[in-house]
Amino acid sequence: MGYLGSAYEARRVLILSGSMSDLRPIYLDFVAHFAQTTPDKCAVRDLAQGKVFTYRDFDDAVQRAAAVLRSLLSEPTGQRVAVLSRNRVEMLIIHFACIRTGAIFVPINWRLATAEVEYIVGDCRPAVIFVEPDLEALLGDVAVDRVMIEDRADGLSARMAGITLAPSSRKSAVAPETPITILYSSGTTGKPKGVIVTQMNAFAGSLNLSLDMHCGVDSIFLCDMPLFHTAGLFAAARTPLSVGGTLLLSQKFDAQTTYERLSDPTLGITHYFCVTQMAMSMRQLPGFDGRKLTHLTALITGGAPNPEAHVRRWLNEGVPMINGWGMSEIGSATAQPLGDLDRLLAHASAIGFPHLTLEMKLINASGQESAPGEPGEIWVRGPSVTPGYWERPELNAQAFSDGWFKTGDVAVRDADGFYTLVDRIKDMFISGGENVYPAEVEAVIVELEGVGDVAVVGVPDERWGEVGVAFVVFAANARLDAAAVQAHCAARLAKYKLPRHITVIESLPRTPSGKVQKHLLRDSWRRP
Repeated sequence: MGYLGSAYEARRVLILSGSMSDLRPIYLDFVAHFAQTTPDKCAVRDLAQGKVFTYRDFDDAVQRAAAVLRSLLSEPTGQRVAVLSRNRVEMLIIHFACIRTGAIFVPINWRLATAEVEYIVGDCRPAVIFVEPDLEALLGDVAVDRVMIEDRADGLSARMAGITLAPSSRKSAVAPETPITILYSSGTTGKPKGVIVTQMNAFAGSLNLSLDMHCGVDSIFLCDMPLFHTAGLFAAARTPLSVGGTLLLSQKFDAQTTYERLSDPTLGITHYFCVTQMAMSMRQLPGFDGRKLTHLTALITGGAPNPEAHVRRWLNEGVPMINGWGMSEIGSATAQPLGDLDRLLAHASAIGFPHLTLEMKLINASGQESAPGEPGEIWVRGPSVTPGYWERPELNAQAFSDGWFKTGDVAVRDADGFYTLVDRIKDMFISGGENVYPAEVEAVIVELEGVGDVAVVGVPDERWGEVGVAFVVFAANARLDAAAVQAHCAARLAKYKLPRHITVIESLPRTPSGKVQKHLLRDSWRRP
């Protein structure tokens, strides 16, 4: 099996034990590379702050920030550097500065409560925290040195401006298995856990996505996903920079603003990544016209199953919606193939094929590889897959089997090799002895025009063990009610899959990355 076989397990052991002295450093500093080859090309445009960085500017800023880190930490190697900030170019500057100095970048979700932030800080024990001033209160009483991300005497910008850079090569050689980032899970269940991302993980992930999404030097990628999440930092931000393209960085997603930006010919956006719910939000805007988005090279969705009916609406309007799948532990993992609309329509519900460097298989309940059409848990391995969780050996033991990472997601593979996501294993429930996958029911409900959002969960039932409850959000001015939803489901689903209860609500609880917090819906359920 070569690198993807026994060597994969060996590299995982090396990184988790910290024994990396025999691994040869390699040059993967694409910021420095493009600062030499295309110095005047626009690298990053921060839309909120109005700041524009060429590759020369961006490389210079990274080098100055690296010098600041060395002045703060003296020996940054292995030290954690946390950032508590909304999306802004300084986050990316610090991220790449950490790589050049050997520090480990830890972006913290600024939407968390103080107790949650304190837990993460206590878990990763950063040596310094860069923080936006109006977010500092979230740090509570944590005893960690703080540097403000703002223009003031002791802030990051002032410290960077005070650096005198000596002429030297900017390229930094880093061992491929060196941890460069810790991403904390969104915490839909239990305490957040830190996912280790290595230099090779990040590089392979960007390579994979750029190849399958046709992202290159002329591409302009809009990012409004949070940079504390893998979709923002690694998929949307690092991917265009890794190939010499341009990143437009937005502070947050707003359906109207994002739609206008994607439609604006002066911005020239070619690529956009979002979760399914964000795309649905844009479609519900008054005056939405998909024809204004047909110039996109790819509108990429992930984070949750994208219902077939939803994908078809975009494709039929000529918008290249490319459904994919991934997670913090493996980065972007699969995608529909670009370029053939008929093929996309024929497999509209699929998540496509594994990316170039990723090996994938499906394992059924008996522990055997699933046959075509048979659901199975997705197992993956390859250079984009995390070596494990930060200081959580018990989780690593559960997550890996003979070098394969067990994702907890269920999929099926058809005769043509296309994978289709079924659901999370933990979201499946058993009703009357039959397995019910909520995502399948949700996909049927979304077929109804006027359904803005939906989530299905299993709840206890005395007769059937568990039954489904559908929490439905209607779009504005929708002419629907619970009875219409139930009738539609009855015509499309087996009886045991039918949601026993339909609850109409104003909005679904979601994490900042767009995932529905189904445990909150289960907790809120009260039998009528």
